Amino acid sequence: MPYFYYYGFDMTYLILVLPCFILSIWASARVNSTFRRYSQQLSVRRITGAQAAQRVLSANGVGNVKIERVSGNLTDHYDPKTNVIRLSDGVYDSTSTAAIGVACHEAGHAVQYAQEYAPIKLRTAIIPVTNFGSKLALPLILLGILLSGFISSSYTFVYLGIACFGLSLVFQLITLPVEFNASRRALTSIQESNILTDEEIRGAKKTLSAAALTYVAATAVSLAQLLRLLLIFGGRSRNNRR
Repeated sequence: MPYFYYYGFDMTYLILVLPCFILSIWASARVNSTFRRYSQQLSVRRITGAQAAQRVLSANGVGNVKIERVSGNLTDHYDPKTNVIRLSDGVYDSTSTAAIGVACHEAGHAVQYAQEYAPIKLRTAIIPVTNFGSKLALPLILLGILLSGFISSSYTFVYLGIACFGLSLVFQLITLPVEFNASRRALTSIQESNILTDEEIRGAKKTLSAAALTYVAATAVSLAQLLRLLLIFGGRSRNNRR
């Protein structure tokens, strides 16, 4: 049994993965609480989320982007396939600083595509590969484990599975600069287009900072899980060769 198992407990999970999952849960709770808090702070100019997003697009010379309402809570996103910004019920016609921050962030993604921002083009290009890899990862690892008693080279499947899982980390690492850049574009446009006052901008900034932490947490979880797989199966492979 590998050294990182003690009395049936997987220490790699306790030390590496569990803290990152806790961070992820905390980040998710924080973005929801921050959004609720600043949803109560209404902008003095009474500009809605949809109007703010349109102003960001216009300020950056981006046209032909539709802005639609979508049901759900914080389901806001930009769809590059249809060139549509979809804003949730709590954002579309809300005049709160939180709603304006979120709406302008999604408009920032539309601007990234329009201006051919390299990281977002790269992220879009690897999505099919990462989706395919994430589906293959677990089956390949399980296949390698099942065949380990019959085929000496079976751990090749395990390592292929780990490599496929690693693609999710690559995706997360590329996502980080994309999200940070979209928020930076949003805040710059909010200030330059005079959408919010200086005091109100702080509310939008805190909302976007809380949202950014969820992407950091997701990256940490992927990294921890990858390291755990390498520790577990790397140790087993060495034991099998002895």
